[in-house]
Amino acid sequence: MNKAFKALSDPTRRKILDLLKEKDLTAGEIAQHFDMTKPSLSHHLQILKEAGLVQDERKGQFIHYSLNTTVFHDVLKWLADLTKENKE
Repeated sequence: MNKAFKALSDPTRRKILDLLKEKDLTAGEIAQHFDMTKPSLSHHLQILKEAGLVQDERKGQFIHYSLNTTVFHDVLKWLADLTKENKE
């Protein structure tokens, strides 16, 4: 869960997640929304993958990225439980 919070702490990665909220995208499609080098974008995508927030799947010659909603559900449940404990 710590990796997820670290990944979410960066505004670029949050924007990538916002983009993926709409639909699955290739790295090239994601890159169109940023002014950064391909290695920088790859680094952000790798951090999101390591945190379990995104998944990738090769389709032909392209890699498509999508949200891993299971991790988001786990984070939300953890936050809800934490909030509940603080109220008791």
